[in-house]
Amino acid sequence: MVNLDRVLTRDGGVLRYGDLAGDRCPVVFTHGAGMDHRMFDAQALVLNEAGHRVVSWDQRGHGESSLAPGVRFTAASALEDLSALLDHLGLDRPVLVGHSLGGNLAQALVRRFPARVSGLVVVDSTWNTGPLTAVERLSLKLAAPALALIPASRLPGLMARASAVTPEGIAESEATFANMPKHLFLDVWRATVSFIAPEPGYRTPVPLGLIRGDRDRTGNIAVAMPRWARAEGVTEYIVPDAGHVVTLDAADAVSTAIRDIIDGWDAAIEERSA
Repeated sequence: MVNLDRVLTRDGGVLRYGDLAGDRCPVVFTHGAGMDHRMFDAQALVLNEAGHRVVSWDQRGHGESSLAPGVRFTAASALEDLSALLDHLGLDRPVLVGHSLGGNLAQALVRRFPARVSGLVVVDSTWNTGPLTAVERLSLKLAAPALALIPASRLPGLMARASAVTPEGIAESEATFANMPKHLFLDVWRATVSFIAPEPGYRTPVPLGLIRGDRDRTGNIAVAMPRWARAEGVTEYIVPDAGHVVTLDAADAVSTAIRDIIDGWDAAIEERSA
């Protein structure tokens, strides 16, 4: 497990993070809504063993990071937190790897500050700037009200079974979801949705990698990510027998995919430099 032994104090919350030393380009892992840094433990260790400096963190209100009483989780505060963490660590153009909400957040940072990042790997997250059908727009609008109707005692189990497909993945997801109060989870969900802002013609200005579990049925990810891959001309890595929380359902396959994506970028740079 990656130990979050470091602290960054922010207005309205305290962020816990871990920083594993390495000589290759830094990689920053950002977890999804209701989860925490542990969902990327296997991938963080594989990348660090390959020589990368690796940063793992818990977003405010998640895992070991706190949210001050009366403060609500917002997309703006999440984006400011990630930006502040990069500043605090003095990272030189890291690769951002984000799952679900973490992927939406990483996309937003790249969109606003493209020169700060050398690459983006999005794992089971929708395309922030991609087109939406009328049905997709309606589904996004109704998602939070629908979740609000589910009793708090049932929400972690329902979310876990919708997110993972393996018994181990479901169990770990449910235990993690259960740590978050329902009112906070709804704020986090609303923040996730608010990152989606279609912009025809926008293309990711840094190298892009896309990874998706083949049984992910969360939101419009199963249709949006293939559209995104086609629009950007990149390969979509589809992980067999895995759901939305693909890192828990198929840890080794995701670790291999992320490592291969980053190694491919490095090889392309070396080839251009030769």
